[in-house]
Amino acid sequence: MPYEAAIRSLAYEWADFAHVNSVSPGYFGDGMGATDKELHHAYSQTVLGRFGGYHELKAAYLFLASDASSFVTGSDIVVDGGYSI
Repeated sequence: MPYEAAIRSLAYEWADFAHVNSVSPGYFGDGMGATDKELHHAYSQTVLGRFGGYHELKAAYLFLASDASSFVTGSDIVVDGGYSI
């Protein structure tokens, strides 16, 4: 993804004062306006066989906001149930 290069570049450039990471979500909850056909396709392509709950997406953001991520920078956390693999 093009934005990943920007994330890595900013992580390097801002290393003295910031951690730069991103979160790439998949389908969550109600599908946010997707058609039934689009939802069926996404569901069938998700390795875990289900859409994520918002609590699972929130966990990625909480991780990045916590001390547990103190050695994480320049990373993209993909939270999509395996859709992108």
